[in-house]
Amino acid sequence: MFSSEAGLNFEFAEFISSGYETGGFMSDKNIQDRAAGAIMGAFIGDALGLGPHWYYDLSELRRDYGDWIADYTDPKPNRYHAGLKAGQLSQAGFILKLMVQSLVERGGYEAEDFCRRMDETLFPLLDGTPVNGPGGYTSQSIRETWRRRVQQKLHWGQTGGHADTTEAAERTLAIAVRYAFRPDKLAIAIADNTTLTQSDEMVAAMTVAYGAVLGLLIQGHALDTSLSGKLMNLVKSGALPFHAVTGDSLQPPRPGDPDPPRAGRFASPDALLTPSYMAAAAVDPDIRIEPAWKVSIVYGMPCAIYHLLPAAYYLAARFHDDFESAVLHAINGGGQNLSRAILTGALVGAQTGLSGIPQRLLDGLDDSVTLGKLAMELAAMAGSA
Repeated sequence: MFSSEAGLNFEFAEFISSGYETGGFMSDKNIQDRAAGAIMGAFIGDALGLGPHWYYDLSELRRDYGDWIADYTDPKPNRYHAGLKAGQLSQAGFILKLMVQSLVERGGYEAEDFCRRMDETLFPLLDGTPVNGPGGYTSQSIRETWRRRVQQKLHWGQTGGHADTTEAAERTLAIAVRYAFRPDKLAIAIADNTTLTQSDEMVAAMTVAYGAVLGLLIQGHALDTSLSGKLMNLVKSGALPFHAVTGDSLQPPRPGDPDPPRAGRFASPDALLTPSYMAAAAVDPDIRIEPAWKVSIVYGMPCAIYHLLPAAYYLAARFHDDFESAVLHAINGGGQNLSRAILTGALVGAQTGLSGIPQRLLDGLDDSVTLGKLAMELAAMAGSA
């Protein structure tokens, strides 16, 4: 567990005071704070979800954990992740850590290095069954990749399956942190990494869009009704590989207008429009989801990316300055709450910064000093090319 009560705070204070500017919208200090907050927010969301993961019967969830889950919890016997302890990471957190280590040690995304780590560090611990491996459970997309890579001995690039889930988003959020100021590199690297485990183009588009949103938040933009317009400007500039089929402000094309000069890899830009619709819902006085954990009922409890991303965007917009409320409402909604909390934690951590994450959540995270150092090392690269 956390080895020093003030350890991570001290390390972070040293980190942000070592020669960086102070103050200002785009100061290095603020960039590093937001970038580290995104990574630690994801790790915290993962660990919070370990105990109450995958309860689709909310009365059963309340019976086992009470009316409100407010901290890390042990998984119950005979449920997912049984045998692990409060504050530990699931396999999603394990893989995210592998990604962060690869980015830090190589200075950026190198597919060969990440794949080597999967081959050498994760796959020897798997046997192709669900209740197995680090974290006590292996997701569908990783099981399928293991079968293709280990049993069928296929090359990387031939290993992606059809899972419509968020496993790729949960690890490539670290790529978004690294390339927050290079959306073109961000998109290429995230799309490349996504296809290693998931071949569906819709999943890839939504995963790249999530990374692009996270990148803008690390830059210092708000998750509000104008964010999607900023993303669409990146499409027009060629930085994001989406095909735009309408004009400014989603106006229809006029007779005689040429097709957009740059056809994107992804046929529709809709994944880039989702965040601002969720942000609009979060501030509209006529649209109230109360309590906010019921976002899981509104957008859906299952594991598919099209259920989870709208909920994460909504919570991250509504609680943009309140990390604890955002991740706890993500957890208390049940269903695939672990992934919901990872994605929400990264988005909100990028807005509050590491300095805005409650110390008790850092203290309760297993091996948080190691994770914190990795997060800060990656954060130091966030503003570089």
